[in-house]
Amino acid sequence: MEIINNVENVKSQMRKGVLEYCILSILAKKDSYAPALIAELKQAKMIVVEGTLYPLLIRQKNQGFLTYRWEESPQGPPRKYYTITEKGRAALQEMDQAWQDVVNSIQYIKNEL
Repeated sequence: MEIINNVENVKSQMRKGVLEYCILSILAKKDSYAPALIAELKQAKMIVVEGTLYPLLIRQKNQGFLTYRWEESPQGPPRKYYTITEKGRAALQEMDQAWQDVVNSIQYIKNEL
């Protein structure tokens, strides 16, 4: 049981580590609002809750990676739609390269060492 708990903890930490990367990747394709982001992340098995997502969105906005606008909703109150900025796209390109470097390193360790 301890091994399973440890593996789940490692998986959780890995997901948290790439969550900002995933958010920028989603927003690079289309603007979105928080509940839709959560749904997309859950669909990809990147389990996340609002309490995790909102601080990340705020941090990315403060870094200049995202902007937002309010849009009327067909149901309920207006929605805050997030948009990736040019600075965010540049950061995403760097994250793409960093991710590829990590994948390459892991493949090397597993296959060559």
